[in-house]
Amino acid sequence: MKFIFGIIIFALDVWAIASIINTNESNGTKLLWILLVALLPVVGLIIWWFAGPKANYGGS
Repeated sequence: MKFIFGIIIFALDVWAIASIINTNESNGTKLLWILLVALLPVVGLIIWWFAGPKANYGGS
């Protein structure tokens, strides 16, 4: 069960990092958010979900 939880958290972190990269924020801001998500996988993901920059896919 721990293995499945780990895989899910890893996949969500990869998705969050990809989403952060696709924002219009500055590179410094992107780097800080990526470090937060990478160093604190669960807590960083939760903080990013509520307060972080969201991707701008296909928007104008």
